Amino acid sequence: MASFTLQQKSNFDGFPKAAELIEITGAHALEASDRAIFNHLLRLAHDSSRLNAHDAEWEISLNELRRSLSKHGSNDRVRDSLRRLRRTEVKVTYISATTHKTRVMETHLLEFTDTDTEESSDATVQFGIPRRLREILVNSNRWGRIKCEISYAMTSKYAIALYELICLRSNLQNCVEVMSLPRFRELLCVPPDSYDRTVDFIKKVIEPALLEVNGLSDMTVDIELRRKHSRAPIYEVAVSWRTKSAEEFRQVQLERDRSKVGRMARLRGNVEAVDHQM
Repeated sequence: MASFTLQQKSNFDGFPKAAELIEITGAHALEASDRAIFNHLLRLAHDSSRLNAHDAEWEISLNELRRSLSKHGSNDRVRDSLRRLRRTEVKVTYISATTHKTRVMETHLLEFTDTDTEESSDATVQFGIPRRLREILVNSNRWGRIKCEISYAMTSKYAIALYELICLRSNLQNCVEVMSLPRFRELLCVPPDSYDRTVDFIKKVIEPALLEVNGLSDMTVDIELRRKHSRAPIYEVAVSWRTKSAEEFRQVQLERDRSKVGRMARLRGNVEAVDHQM
């Protein structure tokens, strides 16, 4: 009998995020803050046990979302993120519960948001998740455990995407996955026709992603960009991962507890990113 994502409980290892949402595509318009806030909202929705309720909607303090995101005193950034989550159309690949065929749904991640207009300490946002998307989540039987505090600690949207992909695969016996370069770009939500040059792809996508995943998460990840020969274009990507040791995990926790100011410089001082061989 299949074990469903909806039946899993949030715990110390994080909340269960359905594979269908981890492997969304077309989300390149979303920023790192948007993805982090959506994880926060999704965890709230999951833990409420109301994802499969016909009239399901939820409410959360804007202050709570803002404090997790930054120490900035205004809710403007939170409101901007909510707006992008409501307007950005993504693609969700799933297996139909009735036909058992693979389908792709194009949808927004939030159906609506309803916020207080005043910047008071008790201002809230009410939100809903599209019904058809909730149906997919209810029937999901693959998930990765995501720690919201790790998403909030990251500034690169590619780092968050890579972190979630690894969380989805972390319990597999095989700790290496090889995929085509187009598929890898798609899963990291790299904008189409962007960073086509290898040097730009490494500098703008791979290096920031590895820097933050290796420096702020529970996993150590390596990415190998493969070519047929030294002058050939990249044709596939090998992603490998392992769980951090107790001491490595302690160092990561210490860094997450520190101020974000100067963090990237600190991470660059002790994290090897990627082989720059062109």
